[in-house]
Amino acid sequence: MTTPSPASSGRLLQLIRSGQANTRADLQRATGMSRSTVGLRLDDLNRAGWLRQDTGTSTGGRPSHRLAFDPGHAAVIAIDLETRYARAAVLDLAGTVLAEHRAELDIGDGPDRVLDQLARWFPELLAAAGTPAHRVCGIGLSVPGPVDWETGQVVQPPIMPGWDRYPIRERMQEAYAQHVGPSMEGTEATAVPVFVDNDANLMAFAEQRTSHPDCSAFVLVKVSTGIGAGVVVNDDIYRGIDGGAGDIGHIRLHDRPDALCMCGSYGCLAAVASGRALAKGLSDLGLDVTPGADVKALLDQGHPDAVRLARDAGRRVGEVLVTVVTLLNPGVLMLAGDLSGIPFMTGVRELLYQRAMPRTTAHLNVVTSRLGEHAGLIGAAAMVVDVLYAPERADARLRALAATPPVRTAPEEQENS
Repeated sequence: MTTPSPASSGRLLQLIRSGQANTRADLQRATGMSRSTVGLRLDDLNRAGWLRQDTGTSTGGRPSHRLAFDPGHAAVIAIDLETRYARAAVLDLAGTVLAEHRAELDIGDGPDRVLDQLARWFPELLAAAGTPAHRVCGIGLSVPGPVDWETGQVVQPPIMPGWDRYPIRERMQEAYAQHVGPSMEGTEATAVPVFVDNDANLMAFAEQRTSHPDCSAFVLVKVSTGIGAGVVVNDDIYRGIDGGAGDIGHIRLHDRPDALCMCGSYGCLAAVASGRALAKGLSDLGLDVTPGADVKALLDQGHPDAVRLARDAGRRVGEVLVTVVTLLNPGVLMLAGDLSGIPFMTGVRELLYQRAMPRTTAHLNVVTSRLGEHAGLIGAAAMVVDVLYAPERADARLRALAATPPVRTAPEEQENS
C-alpha cells in the first residue's frame, strides 16, 4: 500500500480559492499534512504574491488570520468579439473590470487584421487600468463560433469567414508582443498565455458563477446575429468532444426548407429566428435595418412589427428548447443577446411550457441575463484564471517563478504603489 503524497502548493491554493479552507488549521484538516509542511507550501504562494491575509477576531480574543486569494496581484485582458464590433477590457482576477474599450470591428475582415487591431487597443487599456504590462498573466478571447478547446481554433464557423482552423493563439501572442511587449513572470520573457472559447459558453460560465452558483445544470441561450447555447454542469463548461456542444442554431426545422442559413444549409433555426433573420423580415416589410443594434433599437422602441417577429422567433427557439430542457433538465434557462427581451421570452415560454412535460419544467427558472454586455468579458477572464491557477498549472508557474529573480519595479511605479 502506497502512502499518498502531500498536497502541492497548487492544491492548497485550490482549497483557498474555493473557500473550502481559509486558515492553516483548515488546510491541515483538509490535507492531513503537518503544520510545518502546510507552512512551506504557503511560503511558496506568499512569495509569488498570490495570497493575502485578512485579519479577524477569534472567540478567544486573539486575532485570526484568514487566507484569501489576492485578485489584485495580476490582471487579465479579456476580449468579446462579435460580428460587427468588439469589446476589450482589463480585469483583476476576481472579474472586476478595471478599464474597457468598445469599437466597431468587422469579423469578416479576417483574423490577421482583427487580432492585430485588438492588440493595438491594449497599451491604452493597460494605462487606463493602471496595470503594468508585466502583471498581465493571460488573455481570454470570446468568439461567435464553435471552438476546439484543446487547440484554441475555431472550427467551421458559419459567421466567421476566414477563421476556420486559424492559429488564433499564436497570432494573438505575436500581436501582443508587437504592440505591448512579452509577458513576464520573474525576469524571463515568455509568450502571454491565450485561451479561446465560444461566446455562449463563456457567457454561461460567467452568469452561472455570478448569479446562480448553486445551480448544477445551467443553460444559456444567446440570440443575436446567430443562435448558440452554453451549458454549465457542476460548475464546468460542457463542450462536447470537440467544442460543438450547444450549437443549436443549426438544428433543422422541419417546416422551413426554404430558409437559407449562413452555414449553407436550409431550414436551420438561425436562418429563421436569429437577429439576422429578424432584420431580413423587417427589411421585407420596408424597414431599413441591419442585424444587431438596429433590430434591438426597434424592439426597445416597441415597434409593432419588431415585437411581433421577436415573439414569433421566441416560439421557434422554444420548439428546440423543449428538447434541450428535456434532455438536460436544467435548473436555470437564461436568455441573452440582442433579442432576449420580453417579446422573445414570451414566445419561448409559451412553447416551452405548452410542449414540455410538467415534470421537466417544474423546477425550471426561465430568466434573462444579469451581466448583460459584460458577460462575455467576465467569462473570458474567469476562463483564464481557472486554467492558470488550477493545481498542476499553478505548481508549474510557481517552479518557474522560484527559478528566476522577481521583476524589478520601476521607480515611478514604486512611488505610486
